Amino acid sequence: MFPVGGVGVMLLGIVASAAVCLLLHLALRRRLGGFRAGSIAAFVWSLTVIGFITLIPANGAPGIVPAEGRLDSCSWDLGGPAPEGFWIFSGGQRLLNTVVFVPSGALFVLAAARSARGAFVVAPFGLAFLAACSVGIELTQLVLARLDRACDVTDVVDNVLGAAIGVGIGLVLALVLRPWRWR
Repeated sequence: MFPVGGVGVMLLGIVASAAVCLLLHLALRRRLGGFRAGSIAAFVWSLTVIGFITLIPANGAPGIVPAEGRLDSCSWDLGGPAPEGFWIFSGGQRLLNTVVFVPSGALFVLAAARSARGAFVVAPFGLAFLAACSVGIELTQLVLARLDRACDVTDVVDNVLGAAIGVGIGLVLALVLRPWRWR
């Protein structure tokens, strides 16, 4: 049985991880500078938030998921069985799947950029890393049936779209803010 779940557990985990990431920022600040340390800590926190909202059962601890109720493979139906609403935010789940990866994409670029040219060099790596994270989440949802989550290729497409938007925003912010000069 999966012992925890629900929105309250998600929110508690998100708040607790914010405190840990604040400590990470304080530990890195002297060595890397405030902006870069903050970008790294915020990037780690954004990944933690993604983990909590995608890998904690949404409706409480589901207990045992019977074998006949478990999916054998991911849904390849693009557009998928995503519901129209979501339990925290109004709007479609596909929109949330996209929006949740935007901060991670932007923060990766800001954390890794050491120059204007460097920002454009690291951007594809950040996008590939976030795409791999999305695939890993979906595979985890498939393998761990007790999470009572569904593996869906549409989620990966939406997540990667959000990461790409975030990387684009991060590139613009890097060019405007020029964080490499803040050390």
